[in-house]
Order: sequence, then structure tokens, then C-alpha cells
Amino acid sequence: MTSPSDRFAELTRLVEAHTVTRVTPPLLLPAAPYFELAGEEFGRNLLLTTTNNGVELCLRPDFTLPIAQSFLADGRAGTPSAYTYLGPIFRQLDAQPVEAQQAGLELLAQPDPELAIDQVLNFIRRVLTIYDIGAIRVRVGGVGLFEAFLEASGVPAAWRGRIRHRFGHPEALARLMERLARPDPGGSAPIPEDRETVVEIVTEAMIAGGLALVGSRTPDEIADRYIEKQALSAAPVPPDVVRLLETYLAIAAPAADAFDQIEALASEHGFSMQPALSRARAHLNALSALAPASDVIFDAGFSPRLDYYTGIVFELLGHDGSILASGGEYDRMLERLGAKAPISACGCAVWVERLERERTR
Repeated sequence: MTSPSDRFAELTRLVEAHTVTRVTPPLLLPAAPYFELAGEEFGRNLLLTTTNNGVELCLRPDFTLPIAQSFLADGRAGTPSAYTYLGPIFRQLDAQPVEAQQAGLELLAQPDPELAIDQVLNFIRRVLTIYDIGAIRVRVGGVGLFEAFLEASGVPAAWRGRIRHRFGHPEALARLMERLARPDPGGSAPIPEDRETVVEIVTEAMIAGGLALVGSRTPDEIADRYIEKQALSAAPVPPDVVRLLETYLAIAAPAADAFDQIEALASEHGFSMQPALSRARAHLNALSALAPASDVIFDAGFSPRLDYYTGIVFELLGHDGSILASGGEYDRMLERLGAKAPISACGCAVWVERLERERTR
């Protein structure tokens, strides 16, 4: 019977395989990129400090972002690269600092993105074998599938980005769907192209009116609501298309059944989802291998709350609901970090202590 130290040693050997490069980013990293890429919600979980000259730093909350930054800084854009890691990350959980061990694999600029995501899934399968875990829940989402459905279903272009921005935020997306279903006929002004200008106008108006800039409605929220009202007035989403989106987002079933439901839904409404569905189905065997004793559930409304994800996304959940591993395709990240051309990217992270706990159940 293996011990925790034996399993950790085997995990280390996997991370240090000759086909990959093990990296260890600094423990202290600039905080600004996390706020810019992941937003305030993720930023609230950072453990922050400030240097004497005012630069805000954070204890390393993940490995993916610094790996992607180093990949670009080293001039490797366009060069297929495979990185692994194993080490501590630091975040806040319930207002308490938490240190946890994470291991993972990141594949950047791979010539065959389809093969790359299967290699990521195979990495997780090998980790689960090390910890003798077979009966877990696999939750899968399809960012690319949802974007293809948005376009094919006839959603006006003015609305696709706004809907996509809320994908993965169930409450925010539900509120938007409600507004789309009940448009306000009062909006008639031109749609502002510069959101920042609208925010400035709202901020100045609130200050002039003696209203607080913090509280239930911020200038950003008011500006977004105004822009949405004008967009909806200029390009309303037909009620049947709103109902179609709601039907799609409600699909949650074993993956093969869910894909069949999506195919039938598209066919019923006169369009095809074959290219995107074929791509999702192609990874089903690899996803099923992660949990041979469990169903792989495709949840059409599931996505990490990060808009740089682009394709298949997944979570492996323990018996207590904790996330044992997660990952997916995140092709937009490198461009948002400054890459001059699209670069494919996919990866995963596994939580070592959670795997140990799950093993004892």
C-alpha cells in the first residue's frame, strides 16, 4: 500500500517527464494582470501586498498566467511548448488565507489543438491513477459550442458579445435573459461606441447629484444597463430566439445524450451544429476515461468565470463537491497578453490535498 509521500513522489516523476519542461514561477507576482484578465471577482481572492513604490503584488494564486507570460516574454510565440508544475498556490477562502499544492500541465502553440486537449485529459487520468481514484463526477462545458449556437440561432451581432460575457455567470446571464425577453421600448438614443465615455458621464452626473459612487448601483453598472437598453432597442432579440437560448442553457445530461439534444434542437429550428458538435464528441472517449465508473455530464450553461476560455472546459468533482481538477482550452489568453496572432492553449490544474482526501473516502 502506498503512502502519501510515495504518491507525491510518483506525481513529481510525472511532472518531470522528459517530454515536458517543469517550471516554477516566482511566489510574488504582479497583481494587475490578474485583475485585468480575471476581474474583480477573482481579484478578491488574492493575497496582496504593496511595494514601497506603490506596485501591487500578490502571492502566486495560480500557475497558468505566469507560465503564459513567460512563454511570450521568452519569444516562444508560435513554438510548441509543454510545461508542467507542482507547488503551492495562495488564495483567500472565506476571508482566510489558504495555501494549497497544485500540479498541472499547460500546452501552448501545439500544432494539433485537438490532440493537445486529449493529452491534457490523459495527464489527469494518470494523476487519478496515482491516487487510485475512479468514481468521480465529471462536469463538462462547451464555450465554443455555446458561441456557435449563439451565431447559428440568429442572435443579433450586437448581443452576442454581451451574452458571451455573462456565460459562466448564471445569475447575471439569467437577468440578461429576462431583460431580453421583456425589452424596454423607451430606449431610442444611438448606442455609444465608447463605454468609458458613458461611465465618465454617469460618474459626473452622480457626483453632481450628490449620489455615492459605491453601493447598490455603481457607475459601471448603470453605464452597462444604459448601453444594453439602447442595444436592445436598436437590435431586439426575437422572443423565440430568447426561448431557444434558455432551452439550450437548461440542457444538462450525460454527454452523449446532451449532444443529441443539442443536435435535435438545432435541427428543429432549421440550422446545423455539426462542426462544433463533432469537435465536442471527439473528446468524449478521453473524458469518459477520466471516470470509468461515472457519467460524464455535459452542462450547456457551465463555463469558468473567465472569458479567455474558448473550447471544451471541465471540472472533476469529489464526493463532497470539491473540485479535484479543472481545465480546458483558453486560446484567447495569449492574445490578451499581447500576442500578435492567435495561439492555441489548453491545460489543467489538480489539487493535491483534495486528491488525498478523496482517496480516503
